[in-house]
Amino acid sequence: MADTKQADEQPAAEERTDARVEKRTGRHAARLAKEMRAFAGAHGGSTEGQLAHIGRGKIRVALVGADGEWGNLVADSREEARRGAEQAGIALQDDFDGDLAAKVRTGRYEWTRMAGIQVGGPANG
Repeated sequence: MADTKQADEQPAAEERTDARVEKRTGRHAARLAKEMRAFAGAHGGSTEGQLAHIGRGKIRVALVGADGEWGNLVADSREEARRGAEQAGIALQDDFDGDLAAKVRTGRYEWTRMAGIQVGGPANG
């Protein structure tokens, strides 16, 4: 009888853990969605994004606004990032390829930084 009771109790603990993870993911996704909507509002009303793994389980959400401005957010998981984008109404692209990259507007700062890194321009920092 003790074996049966332990077997019955174990899923309850797993369910509690799953519920906590689900609740945390939902809170973080809602926070990301709020930040994504704010970015979209500040940059032409619409935004597209792309997800990329950046290490240690973190996901980069690269955003490109309708005006060509871009920015990044970091999520704790791919599920959290996808939920946030869905809640914000952000279309996610599979790759940061020609179509999405062509929408990015770069300025003097970015070109200076790229030149500095690659061909001995101004120091980083």
